[in-house]
Amino acid sequence: MLRAGVDGRTALKVALAADTVSIAVMEILDNAVMLAVPGAMEAGLTSWVFWASLAFALLVAFLLTTPVNRWLISRGKGHAVVHAYHHAH
Repeated sequence: MLRAGVDGRTALKVALAADTVSIAVMEILDNAVMLAVPGAMEAGLTSWVFWASLAFALLVAFLLTTPVNRWLISRGKGHAVVHAYHHAH
């Protein structure tokens, strides 16, 4: 963004705002699934329960954040904002 001529303050604002909603939704969903799966939070790194729960949580988060990202991009928000600056240069 700086190469596109955007000042540092604006670049920081755009970068922080670009994916914040998507990441927040993903984290909420990921953590909710991990809390909902019995034993997932107590399972250690060597346990299949931990890894299976994590994979399931990430799949759920991906499936539910994809529509959020599509909605943001269709309105010129989210990651679409950053791409606008990439193509300006």
